[in-house]
Amino acid sequence: MTAADASAVLDRAGLDRLVEVLIELGYRVIGPTVRDSAIVLAELGSGTELPAGWGVDTAPGMYRLRRRADDAVFGHSAGPQSWKQFLHPAHRRLWSAGADGVFVAESSDPPRYAFLGVRGCDLAAIKILSNVLGRGAHPDSSFTRTTEALFVVAVNCTEPGGLCFCASMGTGPAAGPGYDLALTERIDEGGHAFVVDAASDAGRGVLARLPHRAAEPAEVETARADVAAAAGRMGRSMPDIDMRELMLSSRESPHWENVASRCLTCANCTMVCPTCFCTSTEDVTDLTGDHAERWQRWASCFDVDFSYIHGGSVRTSAASRYRQWMSHKLGTWHDQFGSSGCVGCGRCIAWCPVGIDITEEAARLSANSTGGADDDSE
Repeated sequence: MTAADASAVLDRAGLDRLVEVLIELGYRVIGPTVRDSAIVLAELGSGTELPAGWGVDTAPGMYRLRRRADDAVFGHSAGPQSWKQFLHPAHRRLWSAGADGVFVAESSDPPRYAFLGVRGCDLAAIKILSNVLGRGAHPDSSFTRTTEALFVVAVNCTEPGGLCFCASMGTGPAAGPGYDLALTERIDEGGHAFVVDAASDAGRGVLARLPHRAAEPAEVETARADVAAAAGRMGRSMPDIDMRELMLSSRESPHWENVASRCLTCANCTMVCPTCFCTSTEDVTDLTGDHAERWQRWASCFDVDFSYIHGGSVRTSAASRYRQWMSHKLGTWHDQFGSSGCVGCGRCIAWCPVGIDITEEAARLSANSTGGADDDSE
């Protein structure tokens, strides 16, 4: 490690200054803040808006905000939103046309975002979305222009939540490649500090503008140890098997009907998932018919109309739609994009109204495939 790449330390005031510097550089800083009884992602005007002293309790179908005993800023697990909404908006206009028949494509300059507080799982999700939307024969130009201008401040997790399983997906708790700066928060007898690693020229430039000091080797070692220890405290884990093969061999499993008896096909899981990317388009006109627009909206494979072709929908049952989502996420995503589509954030479990747990369903399918007993045989 060179001197230029050595870790640094920021205090709490230094974190606030980081927000100020990013704004001064022309970025729209997006980070966690408390709103509507949840920790949500929103544009920040200052570091005082960060959720200092707040944590969350999660369980299948449950998310609750709670006060912490300390002033940790990043001592909480994933909230209901992901960074996807800023890179791949839920609702955006593609083009408009007037009575003269002239089509005008949306081509405004994308915002320069700085994401503050990106966990390892969400950083992996951004990379997955980049493979899906940013590459191939027809990349999404809006997505690629936004990500090219993106500045990422990642956070290494030291306190995984009750539904986190990033360790078993290989996406955390340490942030992987793709960040400009990475923070590891520490609160001890020495005070409240953040060990900082810079991984890009842009990151090093921002760090140089902040009040900081060089990290002592013991501080770096302790920070790394805290993150490594978090890997052993995950609230969930995905079975350590070939998930692609399991999904393929489980296509006709009776367990899909078991899940369907509980699933509401509400699409909450796809809306909160940081990697689900499906969309539909809608054409609208004004009352005179002189102006028309085409809008892109998020869609879900849980909607019965999602698989509609001439003559009707292909997947009419809840069982077939849940199987499509899970089999694609954990199985055929590998064939299309070279990785799993799941990053282990646990959002789909927390925000499922009936508490369906993707890790439990995978374990039951695995038990069925090996002849083990599960609730389908009871």
